[in-house]
Amino acid sequence: MIIITNTDETIITLTYLNIQYFRKKGFGIMAKPLEQFHGSDLEKIEQIYGIKKENITSFSANVNPLGVSFRLRETLSSHIDAITSYPDREYTSLRNAISQYIKASPSHILVGNGSTELISLFIQIRHPKKALIVGPTYSEYEREISLGGGRSHYFSLKEQSDFSLNLEELCESLHTDIDLLVLCNPNNPTSSIITRSDMRKILDVCKQNDIFVMVDETYVEFAEHMEEITSIPLADYYNNIIILRGISKFFAAPGLRLGYAVCGNEDLIKEINQKKNPWTINSLAAIAGEIMFGDDEYKQQTTNLIHSERTRICNILASCPNIKVYPPSANFVLVKLLKEGITSSDLFDAAIQKGLMIRDCSTFPFLDNHFIRFCFMMPEKNDELLKVLLDVMK
Repeated sequence: MIIITNTDETIITLTYLNIQYFRKKGFGIMAKPLEQFHGSDLEKIEQIYGIKKENITSFSANVNPLGVSFRLRETLSSHIDAITSYPDREYTSLRNAISQYIKASPSHILVGNGSTELISLFIQIRHPKKALIVGPTYSEYEREISLGGGRSHYFSLKEQSDFSLNLEELCESLHTDIDLLVLCNPNNPTSSIITRSDMRKILDVCKQNDIFVMVDETYVEFAEHMEEITSIPLADYYNNIIILRGISKFFAAPGLRLGYAVCGNEDLIKEINQKKNPWTINSLAAIAGEIMFGDDEYKQQTTNLIHSERTRICNILASCPNIKVYPPSANFVLVKLLKEGITSSDLFDAAIQKGLMIRDCSTFPFLDNHFIRFCFMMPEKNDELLKVLLDVMK
């Protein structure tokens, strides 16, 4: 929905379908939508737009369109009796499964109730006074730091550089008054990456200045050359880095609430484990994790689908002169709308009327109301969204 005003300051609420008519009549259109929606806010969408959430395809949640692991779907029910006993406090079997999946030592692996729990515990323990966040990015980092009494400052990724990191400028910004650097890699919402070789240079500078580095790798498994991006091998050489991952996006299981962290700092691991409540992961979630991490067929099918759709969609969008596509590495793409008079809220409204939910990026730091983000779904749904996008932007 969009609010428009005419010269008499009359306020009217309407959908995108009538916008062009009112523009011709001399009405002005406010750029800000009535609501900003997260990918999980389907209940709000249902309430405001009158569209049942079951009929909405969320291009905003960035979740694997294949759904849960095939092997998990077939076998989890056979483990139902696991809920009759407490989980292993150390989650040894789960950590071993993660170890095999990511090729890291089990002693370097922490598990938690989603990566959000581990982020919160890490920040509580490190208690950063001044953090530097590379952005625009996920807002929860700043929120967690502020809850601990710390202050956050942003290092801005530049639009003119397609939001790729200027390594030299970042390193020059890493002063001794900063005690935490926060990176999302690949970054949300820009879908840009930092290579492991560049991450090593960042860690060297941070080590010299006593700065800890937190890397969120929620989307790294979607990247085409993941082995050149992930920082997990660096945990064997640096004690000032913690890498966080989860199963919500790649494994399409946000409801299980299972995340893990990789860190070579034994003192920090010990302290987090001491502070963490026992049994924060239920028995079925732990078993589900073991099953999913070992489902090679599912992982390969996901990789093939996302790589294919990412290339296809970006090639189609590149042919539209009113759209700027920023090169994506994750399972989503950031797009700038170049057509005069069209805002991100306009496009959100046009898409949601078709039951397609995208992300209006105007609430992200350094982005305005001409940026949207959407993830790659199944080809037929992607085609539906492309039609809406190209019709509006032609």
